[in-house]
Amino acid sequence: MQKNLVIVESPAKAKTIEKFLGDDFKVMSSYGHIRDLKKKELSIDIDSLQPCYEIPEEKEKLVKELKQSAKKAEKVWLASDEDREGEAISWHLFETLGLKEDNTKRIVFHEITKTAILNAIQNPRSIDMSLVDAQQARRVLDRLVGFELSPVLWRKIQPKLSAGRVQSVALRLVVDRERE
Repeated sequence: MQKNLVIVESPAKAKTIEKFLGDDFKVMSSYGHIRDLKKKELSIDIDSLQPCYEIPEEKEKLVKELKQSAKKAEKVWLASDEDREGEAISWHLFETLGLKEDNTKRIVFHEITKTAILNAIQNPRSIDMSLVDAQQARRVLDRLVGFELSPVLWRKIQPKLSAGRVQSVALRLVVDRERE
């Protein structure tokens, strides 16, 4: 039974970090987010504003591998980036892999050095739900604004353009200026 599983976002980081930690640690990559809103649906409960997530088909094999490794580990270390997205990735991993609080730790580091990694492991913390909520709010707002507006952009301007909360305001400014 492996003692520790460390999950990072990037496969390049995984290889380097594994060298620093030794045989008691297995380091795997989540390759970023492992679940997201459904692509062809709003995926937001309008009454509660709760997002409805799914594991994309291309991530299903990876999720299965991560689950298997997490079950074998005595302790799981979530080591995604220390920002909204990284915190959300750790939360999605925690939820999707069915991890338990008693053997799961959140670690962060700002450089890929042995000292920084070992320091992070000595100073774990829990998932910062305020950052997770901030990322989810941004994602929900982008979807609510963009889900209806993006297809209009595709028809009128160019396919595959995205209209989210920021782009919508910018588009409005361009249209207003053009009308002037």
